[in-house]
Amino acid sequence: MTPVTKIKLICACAGSVLLAGAAHAADAPVQTQWGLVSEPAMPSHVCATLTAALTSDHGSLDAVDADGETTHPDRARLQSAIDACHDGAVKLVAGAHGEDAFLTSPIQLKTGVTLWIDARVTLFASRDPRDYDNGPGDCGTANKEKKKSCTSLIWTKNADHAGIVGGGKIDGRGGSLLLSGPNAGKRSWWDVAWQTKQGLTQHNFRLLQIDGGKDFTLHGVTFENSPNFHIVSNGLSGFTAWGIRILSPSIVYTKPAYACPEGTTPDKTTPATCFTPETVKNTDGFDPGQSDHVLLAYSYISTGDDNVAIKAHGSPAASLTTIAHNHFYYGHGMSLGSETDSGDHDIHVYDLSLDGMDSAQNNGLRIKSDASRGGRVDKVVFEDVCMRGQLNPIVLDTAYADKMGNAYPDFADITLRNVRDLGSAAFKGQQRIVLRGFIEHGQDLPLGVRFDNVVFDDAPLVVGNHNPKDGPEPVATHVVFGPGPVSFADLIAPSSERHVTVTDERTGSAAPRDCSAAFPKLSDVLADSPI
Repeated sequence: MTPVTKIKLICACAGSVLLAGAAHAADAPVQTQWGLVSEPAMPSHVCATLTAALTSDHGSLDAVDADGETTHPDRARLQSAIDACHDGAVKLVAGAHGEDAFLTSPIQLKTGVTLWIDARVTLFASRDPRDYDNGPGDCGTANKEKKKSCTSLIWTKNADHAGIVGGGKIDGRGGSLLLSGPNAGKRSWWDVAWQTKQGLTQHNFRLLQIDGGKDFTLHGVTFENSPNFHIVSNGLSGFTAWGIRILSPSIVYTKPAYACPEGTTPDKTTPATCFTPETVKNTDGFDPGQSDHVLLAYSYISTGDDNVAIKAHGSPAASLTTIAHNHFYYGHGMSLGSETDSGDHDIHVYDLSLDGMDSAQNNGLRIKSDASRGGRVDKVVFEDVCMRGQLNPIVLDTAYADKMGNAYPDFADITLRNVRDLGSAAFKGQQRIVLRGFIEHGQDLPLGVRFDNVVFDDAPLVVGNHNPKDGPEPVATHVVFGPGPVSFADLIAPSSERHVTVTDERTGSAAPRDCSAAFPKLSDVLADSPI
């Protein structure tokens, strides 16, 4: 086993977490449901060291492959080095004369091999759809075909003890024009993704797909500009992501503060020349699906879709997941779902900041599903959380989409503790807490939620639907308040008609969570961040 993937258990006892108000060094062990987990070690054995031969220009490699002939010059040596490695790392380093880039098409990691991307090095993705197409010829297009047609840039299949580490980057180049197919020179990957607004299915690749296996590690790596989801696991047991950064779009494809000039974004023109988080569709950050013993720690995420989405579809369940000491910016929130049919259980989120940046598309803490993909979600704790600039700070919604079926969502044993929302300049008086259980089709599956020391600096709307006109009050919800204060408790009343019950267990006052140092600037952490 390569040391980078070894998870060190300091104790197997259950204990309370450190309070999030305290400072946490990024190398401090993290409390999880299965014990204390230490920062992953770097590989002790390097099988091969590969030196960069290409040079980026202010974070772009578009000049290198502009002729469409040299789309993946480094792929063969990367894959050969991985295939020849046993229980060690393949290390990518910068050249002696400023060379800092590798350019590749899809590569496969295998058991016991770690890809080590050194600081100052970026692994760039090919922008030729032919390099990813898995047969149908649809990759790089949008159409009515639902089957996925693009291979991920980096993928694994039943690999054990593998990983990606180092201080370097993986860049999917989502805003660069495509080099082949019907969209060659006409659209970027993100322009293709925007066509979903027309009811089409996009065929874009993911940056990292981990299918099956156990003990995968990410450490210190930055993932940027993915055409689709950044990081996805499926049926993985043991997944540690420590000190990673996820950003879309980076400054290469936008302007500072995402201040794109009028008429330059994909909702206004094709091809777009400037992108914002609201216009890079389906760029989820970290999506552990059907996985267990998952830890995301000390990380920073800003994307155009879910910052994190813990999914559970088919089998097995998603369970034993800890999200600790993280900072989220643009994105659709800290989410569970929307697929919950195989069950989400024993999820602990703590010491989290969510800065919604006053974007109408951003969310805070969210559990989402519907009758087409619902299931049991329980033993979920959101603890020690600071939020600001959110239109929807809390969303617990069993009717996320208007879809029917017999996979009924059932959310129970949900706790929010020591949570504070500082308000929003853009949405003052409009912020929403959505509480909606499931009581359709003869089902009686009330949402069960406890609020304990949950304080909103500005009074929110407490509703049963994103659109208050469709459902102005909570529906099928069993609420418990306490023992700490709840600033909006008076806004939730019991109702037999709406199947809402309220149990008040508040015992006294408690100080609201201190959020004075909760929101570091992302550009202080990641130099190519526009915010």
